[in-house]
Amino acid sequence: MGKVYGRTATDFADDAVRRAVDDAGLELSDIDGLLVSKGVGDTGLNLKLRDRLGLRELAIASEINSFGATASVMMGYASELIQSGQATTIACLFADAPLKQGLSAGEAYGHRGRVTPVDFAGVRIASGMTSTTMYYSLAAQRHMNVFGTTSEQFGHVAVSQRAWAEKNPLATMRKPMTLQDHQDSRMVADPLHLLDCCLVSNGGVAVIVTSAERARDLKQRPVDVLGYGQTHLSHPFRSDSKFGIETGAAQAGPKALAMAGLSVNDVDLLELYDCYTYTVLITLEDYGFCAKGEGGAFVADGKLGPGGSLPTNTGGGQLSSYYMWGFTPLSEAIIQARGDGGDRQVDKRDVIMVSGNGGILEHHGTTILTPGENAR
Repeated sequence: MGKVYGRTATDFADDAVRRAVDDAGLELSDIDGLLVSKGVGDTGLNLKLRDRLGLRELAIASEINSFGATASVMMGYASELIQSGQATTIACLFADAPLKQGLSAGEAYGHRGRVTPVDFAGVRIASGMTSTTMYYSLAAQRHMNVFGTTSEQFGHVAVSQRAWAEKNPLATMRKPMTLQDHQDSRMVADPLHLLDCCLVSNGGVAVIVTSAERARDLKQRPVDVLGYGQTHLSHPFRSDSKFGIETGAAQAGPKALAMAGLSVNDVDLLELYDCYTYTVLITLEDYGFCAKGEGGAFVADGKLGPGGSLPTNTGGGQLSSYYMWGFTPLSEAIIQARGDGGDRQVDKRDVIMVSGNGGILEHHGTTILTPGENAR
């Protein structure tokens, strides 16, 4: 994953599924469900992947898109399908290949889906609102205006995650970062600096979901799904809305915890969707790890980084490791649950909370995982 050129999204997806199946100690013929997320690119990835994989008789096959919440949404759907007996073994996957050699990361998405604006949308475009980052900058600025959150507090999130990325051999960005480095990085959309923004990556991730009973007889230590929840909100860009102040994580998180029979006080490890540093901060608030408006002070003491009391985004997240939508936090959660984190492995990991965020803070998914007991 990362700056890997010369391969299509379908190539990455094919490779990821085969690797995941082998990792689980299964055969491709064991797969009877396929859930595909192709990202936002014109990737060509679709359900025809089943033919390339030789999956001729599938009980379940679907393309799912809840943007950055897709991984969490998929985990919920796959779990329900397994429990209801609709399928036995489901491959959930994401792949994308937006990066092209010789083009910047910004150009990778710059011309995608461009349409001629009509009516009032033309005013929005003329005002300069032409990118996702600009909308998130509005959300971040509103949080700052209402609660006094500072750019330096956003920076503490980036610094903590880079410290984790230094320990991750798969991470794209492993050079040590200081808070001053964050502050000195160029402004992309005020108040968001370059180091407040996630990476753009080529690659793919696949996760195999099966029954807890069956998983205990397979090759790897299983990871159990304890709970999941999703919420899809749309806050208008108005002064009387909660845009930038509260997200759907405030509903999706409690849903997942309630299913698991747990509270935030039981959580040992967080893998949060981090398209921007602001997103991590507000998700912490909305999940209830701190009071609303106190996220800035909450992250500023280093508790999210190595050695901290609330390890968060232990692979470096999308800010420093790789950008695979919600499969970045999900994959790192599974790595940690299995004890495969190497130098970054966290000891206390009985309850791992994973978030997904999609669109402009519109789609939210939460998954609660725990290391399974291997009965072999």
